[in-house]
Amino acid sequence: MLKAEARKQYKRRREALSVTERVKLDDLLLIQLQTVQLPFITFLLSYWPIEQNHEPNTHLFTDYLEFQNPDLIICYPKSNFEDQTMQSVQTNDDTRFRKNGYGLYEPEDGVEVNPAGVDMIFVPLLSFDSKGYRVGYGKGFYDRYLPQCRNECLKIGFSYFEPLDAIDDTNEFDVPLSLCVTPTTVYVF
Repeated sequence: MLKAEARKQYKRRREALSVTERVKLDDLLLIQLQTVQLPFITFLLSYWPIEQNHEPNTHLFTDYLEFQNPDLIICYPKSNFEDQTMQSVQTNDDTRFRKNGYGLYEPEDGVEVNPAGVDMIFVPLLSFDSKGYRVGYGKGFYDRYLPQCRNECLKIGFSYFEPLDAIDDTNEFDVPLSLCVTPTTVYVF
């Protein structure tokens, strides 16, 4: 399947889920994440789920990892739409977030963290394939950010649905996930 078709199809599939179904699926995703033996991490780049896109509730997963490691430093992306780049911004309990013009909640301020220092990234996606390649929203922010990270950095996706057999139009700039969590299993790539 091509990315454009997967993008349309999986947006519709997520929109068809009721709030109750999504809450149940988020709980199942958390249960699956809890089965993974994760290495010790210092820096996590999470993201604020976009409600109108019916994204998995990453706050659950971030809170779980923070509970496991109270010293965890949690970062959130801040996007620059002029040059299509993003940065990781370190946050804490006092960090204020604001919704930008694209519906993304971002930290208002904070210390930028070098991509090479990030240990784990929650990568947004609409769908993924059996090789770990993902279909995002098409803006390419993560495609430009991920190559700046160390090879050891864990790239984790969360999907309400099982993988596609293949995304037919991947290219050399696509960075595969390390693993993808679904309600029924964890795929390791």
